[in-house]
Amino acid sequence: MATNEDRRAARDAKLDELHQTLTGAVEQLVSGDDWKRALTFAANFRSRSFNNTLLIWVQHQAAFEQGLVPDPMPSYVAGYKQWQDLGRQVQKGQPGYQILAPVTGRFASATPADAESWHRLKKFEKPRAGEVVRSKMIGVRPAYVWDASQTAGDPLPETPSPKLLEGEAPEGLWAGLAAQIEAAGFTLSDAPDAASINGANGVTNYTNHTVLIRADMDDAARVKTLAHELGHVLMHDPESSDARLHRGIGEVEAESVALMIGAAHGMDTSGYTIPYVAGWAANVDGKEPVEIVKATGDRVRVTALKILDQLDTEQLGNGTPPGLERDVPQRQNTKVEHGPAETSVSRGAGVTPRREPVAAVARSLS
Repeated sequence: MATNEDRRAARDAKLDELHQTLTGAVEQLVSGDDWKRALTFAANFRSRSFNNTLLIWVQHQAAFEQGLVPDPMPSYVAGYKQWQDLGRQVQKGQPGYQILAPVTGRFASATPADAESWHRLKKFEKPRAGEVVRSKMIGVRPAYVWDASQTAGDPLPETPSPKLLEGEAPEGLWAGLAAQIEAAGFTLSDAPDAASINGANGVTNYTNHTVLIRADMDDAARVKTLAHELGHVLMHDPESSDARLHRGIGEVEAESVALMIGAAHGMDTSGYTIPYVAGWAANVDGKEPVEIVKATGDRVRVTALKILDQLDTEQLGNGTPPGLERDVPQRQNTKVEHGPAETSVSRGAGVTPRREPVAAVARSLS
């Protein structure tokens, strides 16, 4: 009979294995194309944390190489019981993909605004009169998900996918992105050509709160540039201590946000330009490249989700089987008040290395 100590040791061993798998996956992101593929994958599985998308990615690739799944790319992933709820059963011999799920605890406070006032409730313990109760993440545990191709049973409903012609932008995307830029207090205007904005496709100026986008590009290129500049608007205010990034990483983040938004709408991502990961990730003093890659991926994902959640546009699925979307939260926060479906090991918002401030004017050259 396994004791609690045995079970704890087995869980810790699985967590160590998951951390090693995740580190190996991050270390494989060497080139800009590798990063683009990882973010495109994450955009199609955006209900999962960036770290968990990497874990699913490498484990599915291994399953494909072993002949256990028919396609190199997963379609939908869900837990064992979730598949049963949809009338499907995991097939015998199909290994689950390990991901990191949260362990949550219940906390209570009579003065929620005071961070020091919260105390943890024991199991079945009730709060005192006048106290507010919230669930907060206190750790992680291994969990398993399976791809749809590893299951059999009731057919899954077909979901519509946006279909775009070359140079065409998704319907309503420009208006939705423009509205968010203006809601952030910036004025959006057209620039006649690249020469008028020093060779750039777009420019974000924090001094006078303006965004300029070249008018002489096709609709898809203009929308991509607008998404890039919105990434700058939301992430790179030079007055924000959390956003004082090295210039190179700031451009990586803005382009990555644009890529995820485009991928979520079925846009071609081949034209997105991301510099070598090995270069920008190693360019922060006192931080390991693996840590910077995970933190950057998480920051990009959180920002892209914030933008996507406010858009009234037709988007691709988020990797959750149709019928379960309402059960999987779209966002994770470092101050988790309601337990999410999963979490990542490294929180982007918690990484604040010393970096050079971003310039007051950010230009999109892509």
